[in-house]
Amino acid sequence: MSMNYSGTAVMEVPKKEEDLSRVLKPIHLWSLAVGLVISGNYFGWSYGFAEGGVMGLALALIPVTIFYVTFILSYSELATAIPHAGGPSAYARRALGKFGGYLNGISCLIEFVFAPPAIALAVGGYVHALLPMIDPMVATVAAFFFFIFLNYLGMKTSATFELAVTVIALLGLVVYWFLAAPHFDPALVMSEPLLPNGFSGVMAAVPFAIWFYLAIEGGAMSAEEMVNPQKDIPKGFLSGMATLLVMAALTLFLTAGLGNVEAVSAVDFPLPLALASVYGDGSMPVLLMSGIGLFGLIASLHGIIVGYSRQTYAMARTGYLPKFLAHIDEKHHTPVWALILPGIVCLFTALTGLTDLVITIACYGSVVMYVTSLISLFILRSKEPNLKRPFRVSYPIIPIISMVMAIFCVVSLVMASSDALPYVAGIYIVAIAYYFIHGNKHIRPYEEEFGVMDDLDQE
Repeated sequence: MSMNYSGTAVMEVPKKEEDLSRVLKPIHLWSLAVGLVISGNYFGWSYGFAEGGVMGLALALIPVTIFYVTFILSYSELATAIPHAGGPSAYARRALGKFGGYLNGISCLIEFVFAPPAIALAVGGYVHALLPMIDPMVATVAAFFFFIFLNYLGMKTSATFELAVTVIALLGLVVYWFLAAPHFDPALVMSEPLLPNGFSGVMAAVPFAIWFYLAIEGGAMSAEEMVNPQKDIPKGFLSGMATLLVMAALTLFLTAGLGNVEAVSAVDFPLPLALASVYGDGSMPVLLMSGIGLFGLIASLHGIIVGYSRQTYAMARTGYLPKFLAHIDEKHHTPVWALILPGIVCLFTALTGLTDLVITIACYGSVVMYVTSLISLFILRSKEPNLKRPFRVSYPIIPIISMVMAIFCVVSLVMASSDALPYVAGIYIVAIAYYFIHGNKHIRPYEEEFGVMDDLDQE
């Protein structure tokens, strides 16, 4: 929504010339939201056991869960009011101006470009656990090439595949819970000391608690490919959030209740290893979990590739990034170079093999993006009260709670993961230098990037 020269409120909508196809429904957004995150149940989170112990990680999960619930409610308002492929970049540009939009878009890209290498490394670990003759890094590289190609085939193909593998991965978790439940020992969850590293351990576990939910917001970047984004985005997001809440609690506590926590906290395939402690190495449950676990990792890897390609495409279309990244393949309606170039960065990052560091860098990008998006929500409520909001969060209480929890997550990251700060700072310095040297000279004004609807869209 903006004001024209006569003072009439108007709403800006994407022009028809942008060649993304509207093919997605709420079930597809649910599968994207859950699929983007579901790998967080299959790996990554268990590193938190080493930092805070079982209860330390469980305590870290409480404020993280409160944050994500309140954030997704707030984010749904932004996503339905401004259904744009740029997602957080578009929201911040509307509220904070050109540089704010660029910074939020870069933060989103940090999250979405550094998360796939960690997931792909876990794919390699699961494949190696299932087939020891295959080198983990070979499987990692092969996974990248395959899913970049699959995304190239178009959103309809990608979304259908994402839905299928997400359902299989979710069923896999249900199988894991049923296999683990008969052997669950609550005494192992409450073993002394409850907090082996004290409060600092709880803070150090926060990045790994975030991993249970990291990237759920990526579904908003498919807004221009939703059939009815204003109605369907809240349905897909909120059902996805409810699914993830149940998944996180069951996976954490059932795994802890099987014992072998120390070993589980040091590998990229914690679920098969946890089952091995009660069923034995090489047993059918362990092999089954290794096979099904791949679907969870594949769902997230594939979904996040969708996310980074749309964010890159949208930022290039706006002019923040080089224009060639906004090129759309005529046959498949996919942003080809926005798939390939960040994919190359992902691949080289994966070759480092530093899973825990990569996870932490992705978390830094995410929390900066979360804070900036919430600030954008507050500003837009004040600056554009008549903006059409098909979904309205309970204001201001929910966004305030979300902001407080977001700041807690930022503080926790800085306290517990300061070793990653030089890498994160370096990325932001390079990105900001690019903006002032080149990027800010090519930004399209709103009237070129967006069409205008009349005041029938007013509230």
